[in-house]
Amino acid sequence: MTTSPDSASEASRAFDRLHPGVRRWIWEQGWHDLRDAQEAAVAPLLDGDADVLISAATASGKTEAAFLPICSVLASAEPGPGISALYVAPLKALINDQDERLEGLCGGLGIAVHPWHGDVPGSRKARVLARPSGILLITPESLEALFVLRGTRVAALFADLRYVVIDELHSFIGIERGAQLQSLLHRLELAVRRRVPRVGLSATLGDMAAAAEFLRPRGGDGVRMITSASEGQELRLQVRGYVQRRPVPGEERPAPDQTSAVAAHLFRTLRGSDNLVFANARSKVEELTDRLSRLSERQGVPNEFVPHHGALSKEIREDVEARLKDRSRPVTAVCTSTLEMGIDIGSVTSVAQVGAPNSVAALRQRLGRAGRRGGAAVLRVYVTEQEVTGDTAPQDRLRAQLVQTIAVVNLLLDRWCEPPDAGGLHLSTLIQQCLSLIAQHGGVTPAEAYRTLCGKGPFHHVDQRMFAALLRDLGAARMVRQEGDGLLLHDEEGERLVNHHSFYAAFDSPVEFRLVGDGRQLGTLAPVAPPVPGSLMIFAGRRWKIVAVDERSRTIELTASSGGRPPDFTGAGATVHDRVRREMRRVYESPETPVYLDATAQELLAEARADYRMLRLHESPILAWGGDTLVFPFRGDPVMTALGLALHLDGLRFEQSGIALCLSGVSPDDLLARLRELVMSAPPDAHDLAALAPGKTIDRHDPLLGEALQTAAYAARRLDVPGAWQTLKALTAAGGGSSPSGR
Repeated sequence: MTTSPDSASEASRAFDRLHPGVRRWIWEQGWHDLRDAQEAAVAPLLDGDADVLISAATASGKTEAAFLPICSVLASAEPGPGISALYVAPLKALINDQDERLEGLCGGLGIAVHPWHGDVPGSRKARVLARPSGILLITPESLEALFVLRGTRVAALFADLRYVVIDELHSFIGIERGAQLQSLLHRLELAVRRRVPRVGLSATLGDMAAAAEFLRPRGGDGVRMITSASEGQELRLQVRGYVQRRPVPGEERPAPDQTSAVAAHLFRTLRGSDNLVFANARSKVEELTDRLSRLSERQGVPNEFVPHHGALSKEIREDVEARLKDRSRPVTAVCTSTLEMGIDIGSVTSVAQVGAPNSVAALRQRLGRAGRRGGAAVLRVYVTEQEVTGDTAPQDRLRAQLVQTIAVVNLLLDRWCEPPDAGGLHLSTLIQQCLSLIAQHGGVTPAEAYRTLCGKGPFHHVDQRMFAALLRDLGAARMVRQEGDGLLLHDEEGERLVNHHSFYAAFDSPVEFRLVGDGRQLGTLAPVAPPVPGSLMIFAGRRWKIVAVDERSRTIELTASSGGRPPDFTGAGATVHDRVRREMRRVYESPETPVYLDATAQELLAEARADYRMLRLHESPILAWGGDTLVFPFRGDPVMTALGLALHLDGLRFEQSGIALCLSGVSPDDLLARLRELVMSAPPDAHDLAALAPGKTIDRHDPLLGEALQTAAYAARRLDVPGAWQTLKALTAAGGGSSPSGR
């Protein structure tokens, strides 16, 4: 890093403030200087009195930015009775990786490092409990287990706690797991009876102020923010388009499957180097890996393509991670988001994305895996669109997957990223924390529970009236009962839930079957449909036949087969941000063709823009299609959902079809008249709209809530009513609808 004399002097002062053993370790690594984020973090972390948020690119030394000064403090101080630093990560694999990285730094300083998660042997955990010290590396679920199983020992275990480090902070924000983590850290500070400085690490933050507020709820203004000034790396990018022909009845040879074409290009391009191929679903990972493995077999070459996703066994995932670190032979991992975050797998030659990315944040995180040795980052995106025929609906003529990809890439190049989602009541996680708090203390009063979790805790948006309703719902579900002295205890169902190992996770854990192939455990599957012996499937990149299903032990026995298809995995798709959809409209109306599109993608974009103009969507977002009316708001999913429910409340039937709302039995002129009446009225209450929504049980413990609280939770999490009313005004200002030619 080149520095001016002044900044060089600051860098020197930062380096000189570190412990001699830490400085020696830095020289042993061959570093000539500290990176900018590492320099900036030294002073506030050595002072040890402020929360710090560090945002820097992937592989820019964020871990060292936190632990060089933290280890300097721990090495200089007299060891106290307990854990001195707590490191929280979202993945077990990331903890294992950081255990190896920190061991080199901490070993020479006499600082113990302890990984703690479900795969760590009980004997190793027992030694930590007997003599707690140094740095504890843990997941939120394992931290929850400490509170539930060893609640009376938490204060002593963390008596010397000086720092809490949260890695991959962005992965926690706005989800139930993040609310759980906020609650656990608050309860930890209550246990040790003091505020403990928090350090947040992330490579992907769209709004630093919102992230700071997540790190320290109601105290974000006091968080020290450190953002790396590094310009990042050169990007080499290509978006490749494919067209999937529709089947023609009676055709002897069906249209070629474009997944095979994508796999063929991946095979030709990636063989002989180390790469990551991201797909948006586990089933797509399995399908692509199978196609690539079969291509290797047909070509008579070693198979370099391996799958990696959360349903695979720990042994298979760790084998893939080890192969990625091993530079003696090339490997390409086909994966979901499991390899998106900061497990140190070294540099890969390129990254591929199959299917449209749902967010800028995810694409940016994935891109950070490529070119990590200072070279250019190489990204290829593969998008398949269906063939357009005369009866193709307007929303399908617009090539939305390709245009969404272009919009996400444009925003990435503009250095924009989705801000953290700080909304939501997180009542499901509040239920879990109530039950956990009872387990920790052997019982609590309602007032104590409210004061700990809500009044001064992270669920402060839940008032006393709502909390009382939640406790009544838990009582009705036999989760809690109240004794004569007012103490809340676990009731029959609550006792059963808390004593099950799945309790510690804030997210839902569906019923899973173990998959055992020819005697080897392959992973787990939560089947959408009951598994049937004799069925064929693709799993772990290989083809299998189901030999037997044991419902009692939840085991599916497999044997090798020559046929199969990927199983259907459970899981919901990601929502699309408002800014992405607005950028999509700009792409449709722009005359510019991005240079990173291949010839087919350019043709698809030209066709999409021609249809956009033919449909006159640049003049009016409302048009007729048969007996229906289509509305193209180009807004994010929370706005689209609220808008659709508002129309439903007004007596109109709707469904969301891709980027359009489809309304039945109403003409564009009649709809426009209804919209003008609607926009003149006051916006409806979000609860009234949420009451109309089917399937309001989204998060794990939502079924325990009564209808009123389910509605409140859905309204807070899924609806943007102000945005919907802004959209109504824009729709009515745009004027009347049109009818596409030929209908």
